[in-house]
This record gives sequence, structure tokens and C-alpha cells, in this order.
Amino acid sequence: MCQNIVGTEGHVKTIRMMNSIRDNLSSQDYLTKITSGSFGEGLEMRGSDIDIMYVSKCAEVCESTNTYFNPAKTYFTMATGDTHPGFTHLRLVHSNDHSVFRLCEMNEGYLYFSNIRLKERILHKRTPFIHGPCMSDKNGEYDIAYCLHSKLWTTQAKQWMTRSHTAWPGYDVKQSILRHGVLFVPIGVKGSIKEDLEWRISFSVGEKLLIITFTHAQLLCYALMKILLKDVIDIDIDCKDLLCSYFIKTILFWISEEVSIAIWRPENLIKNFMRCLRRLIYCVEYLVCPHYFIPDNNLFENKIKGNAQKILLNKLNVLNNYGWHCIAFSKQIPNFHELAFCIKKGQINLYVNNLKQLLFSKMIFADIQSSSCNFLLKKVIHIVLSTKNSKIKQLYLYYISKKCCLLDKLQGFKDVSGNKYTYTQYNTCISSLLRNIRHNAITGWLKLASFFYHTEQHTKAIDLLQYSLLKCSSEKLYPFMNLLHIHYDLFSLYLFRQMPVVLLFKYLLLDQVVFLANSMLIPEELRKVEKTTPCIIPPVVFTHVLPFLCHYHLNDSKKCRNSLRDLQVTIGEKYFIACSYQEAISYNILGIAYQLVGDIPSARQAFKRSIRLYADPDDNSAFWRLSSIS
Repeated sequence: MCQNIVGTEGHVKTIRMMNSIRDNLSSQDYLTKITSGSFGEGLEMRGSDIDIMYVSKCAEVCESTNTYFNPAKTYFTMATGDTHPGFTHLRLVHSNDHSVFRLCEMNEGYLYFSNIRLKERILHKRTPFIHGPCMSDKNGEYDIAYCLHSKLWTTQAKQWMTRSHTAWPGYDVKQSILRHGVLFVPIGVKGSIKEDLEWRISFSVGEKLLIITFTHAQLLCYALMKILLKDVIDIDIDCKDLLCSYFIKTILFWISEEVSIAIWRPENLIKNFMRCLRRLIYCVEYLVCPHYFIPDNNLFENKIKGNAQKILLNKLNVLNNYGWHCIAFSKQIPNFHELAFCIKKGQINLYVNNLKQLLFSKMIFADIQSSSCNFLLKKVIHIVLSTKNSKIKQLYLYYISKKCCLLDKLQGFKDVSGNKYTYTQYNTCISSLLRNIRHNAITGWLKLASFFYHTEQHTKAIDLLQYSLLKCSSEKLYPFMNLLHIHYDLFSLYLFRQMPVVLLFKYLLLDQVVFLANSMLIPEELRKVEKTTPCIIPPVVFTHVLPFLCHYHLNDSKKCRNSLRDLQVTIGEKYFIACSYQEAISYNILGIAYQLVGDIPSARQAFKRSIRLYADPDDNSAFWRLSSIS
């Protein structure tokens, strides 16, 4: 049952490996990227946001000034004299960066790093809201935190190094955690006199390493507790936001340290789940939840008070009375009788279920943040040549193809028969575009066809589009789709079951075509007037609108009408169109096609349909296109 929720061990390992590789490619000379939270742990829980930590390499925190200083770096020292356990002030010791001084505040003759000044400075159009230590996007899907790092373990957590004498965590794991040091995130104790100058000591890297050591039975128990919190406890308006998943994780850590590792077996899942629930009840009843690394820091202090405690405690006791059946209140858990029947009939296919989870995953389609494709290529080539692990090689090639497909700032050529230099540049563009064909079935080829269209090689573009259209068959996958019987039959074949997920995506995935706002490859007719947001087009829609544009410029009215008809059918049947947003884009494109052939009434209707589907004038150009013909 639970493997259908969190995936098999192999699935979880694949997600973790993909996160690590994407983080590695996104990290640059001045910062390190870390995917944390559930996604970083290899779990994708419904309702979870994506937590990203950016750790500065230009600054360092130390507890003592008796250390080697690199003059090019900024250094802070910890000042914990009047702070709550688990928090510190960061006193500026050295910096050659004048912008750092503007982020500091003078207090008692010393400069201290202000957490609020930092967050206000790095607010961005994509993440315009401050949410605790993070910056969040308007949809609440991403939380981004900028952090500082100390290479050395903090004194406040020194006792953790020698506290446990059980088998978990093992000695090697502990040493690895100690070597990674600690992080500092920009948030203080709520209500503190110097809240804006306090920084929380974060053990996110250590906690991630601990989760990775979990047996699959431990991970399943952890996932069930998170589901209970999000789907059962938090839906009660009186209990919402009283608890958070970090409390659940902390309780799992303490229990894992206290008991024998041998109890974490699949047959003990129910018993261990109830053990965790009862420990949570105990913590709420006595308002004590010690931080795993710094027990002096009570996570429940000033969090749950008065009547809220009574309501929450009553809720937890009611769930405890249901026993393990309380998890059935979550809609993520299938009906047990139906599930048992399916298992008996052999209809549960974990491979297909894991694939389905990937198609609905936010992380599998997450972008690499590095802006330089050449930088990424050098890094990937070095890794691919130096590693013998074929799975790692394929993942790196997948991500470099995905990234280069966006970085299409290519030189335009109206005449490809010119001098030798022009011809060389032209071939360079072709080879650059051919790097983009490894992450899904057709997007790279469509970008190449768009390049031929841009260079007025319409016949070549049409040939390539016909080839791409042959790939758009019914067994193909696309994000957020519901799998059909044909997919279950296909993935029952040994060939596909043994295929790594990135190869599967290369042959079977039809993903949307994305052009950055400044891309030269966007057909001019489809370009947004403001040129500030990406142009996103469903794949099969693009395979029909581009030949329409080619035939239009070739003055072939018959083939132009045929392509327009195919475009209409594709949109009407929602062929590989996953959501209302993509449907709105498609009707906008259909309106443009109608407008080009002079059918203004049909264009007007198409633009209106697009607006009804997606009524955002900042992101849907159908608004201004409609006004321009009205």
C-alpha cells in the first residue's frame, strides 16, 4: 500500500539522485544550491512546497576568530550570549564587500548582520513574499532561503556527537554530518527584542543525511505521519498550522535513536506508526518537543498555548482511539477493500505508479538555475568522462539537454549560403540545437525546426515537423496526464521496465515547448508584445502551427488550410493538452492563425475562448490581440 504512496526504494533513490545532480549543476562559484524539505528527502507529498537553500560561498561563519582568514571572503562570528538556544547573532568581523555593510546594523559598538535587511534586498519578482526565513512565490509553490555556512560544528550541538550509543545513526553518518558543519538561516525568535538580528542555526544538511539512512520502513512511517498531519489534522480549522512537518521529523529522529534499528521492518509498520502518534500526543500534552541536535531548544515553546493545546490534544486522542485506521481519513490512502482486491488480481503495478508520480512531480521538471550553458557543458563533460555509473551519466546528459533547450540565444541567419565564417556559425547553431534532443521525444527537434523557419528554410522545417508529428502517437506520455490501458500494457514489457526513467522520457515524453522571452527562435507571429515572460506552447499544437506558418510564407494556400484544420482538430480534441492554461495558449495561437488568413470573426472567437480559460492579462496575450482587432 505505502509503496503506492511514496514509491519503491528504487524510485526514491532515483528522485534523490536527480535532486543531487540538479543541485550540483545549479551550484556556481559563489553559491551552493541545496534542495531540502520533502522533495530533497526523495518524497513528494501532496501540498508540499519546494524548499531551496542557497548557501553563500562568499561568506563564512565561525565561533572563534582564531582561524585562517581569506581576505577575499566575508567573515562573521557567532554571538550567543543573549539568544535563545538554537539561535545566534552574527557579528561582522571582516569584509571587503561594501554591500555587506549596508545589510548590517550597529548595536553596542558592533555591526550585526540583519536578517530582515537581507530578505528585503533579495526579494524578486518571481518570489515577492517573505515567508519566515524564505522568499515565496505568489502561488506558494517555492520557498527559497539564502543561508550562511560554518564549516565547523557548533558548540550548542556538541553533546549530540557523543549522546547516542545505539546503532542509529552510525559512526560514519555522524562523521559525515559533522564534516558538513551547520547553516544559518535569516529568522529570529518571534517577539524577541533583537528578532531582526537573530539567525537560526539550521541542520538541514545533517537532517537530509539522516533521512537518507532511513530504511524504507522508516521512510514509510515518516510519510504516513506527514500525511496524517496534512490531510487529517490540518484540515480542522482549529488545529491548522499548530503543528508542522518539522515536529514530525524531530519525533522520528528521537524514536529512531532510542529503539533498535531491527524494529523498522515492514511487518512492524502499524506498530511503529502508532508509536510515533503516541509520542506526538505526549509532546503536545506536556508542551515539550526537544530539538534533535540542540535539546535545550524546545520547539513547542510559545507555539501551542491555552485553548489551542486542549483542542489539538483532543483531536489527537480521537485519532489515537481509531488506532491505525485513522490514516484512512486521508484521501491519499486508497479504499482498503479495493486495494486488497487489486493486489489479489495483480493489477497494482508499482513501476507504472512510480512513473505516474514522476509525471505529476514538480521536481522532475524543475529548471537548472545556472545561466551559462558553456559552464554546464564543461562540468558535465568532466563528470561523464570520469564516472563509470551509466545512470549518473544519463541523468547529467538529461539535465544538460533540458537546460540547453532553454538557452537558445543563437545568431540569426537569413542567408546560409554566404561566406565561410557565416557557414561555420550556422553549423555551430545546428550542433548546439542537437544537444537538446535527450530530455524528451520531440522538443529538441521542434526547436531545430523553428531555427529552420527563422532562417527561411521552410521546406527543411516542414520535413522535420512531419518527422516530429510521427512521434506524437497515443502511447506517448506528457506531464499531468492520466495513464491509459495502452500504457499499462506497454510498461508490462520487460524492455520498458528495465529502462532508466531519463531514457524513458527521451523516447516517450512529449513536453511543452518553452521559449525564453528573448529567444530568437520564437516565430515572430507568436512572439508576445511585452517580451518579458516565456512563450509556452503545447507540443502537438506547435507541430501544426509551425507548418501552417511555413505554408503561409510559401504562399501554398491549400496546405495552409490543411494545417489550420489540423490545428483546429488538435485543440478541439485537447490532444496532448494537459490543463486549461495550455488550452488557453492553444486558442490564442489558433486566433493568430485565423488573423493571418484574414478570418477576423473566427480569430475574435478564439481569443475570447482563450481569455475565458485563462483570465490573466499579464500572462495571456489574447487580451491585447483581441483589443487590436476590435
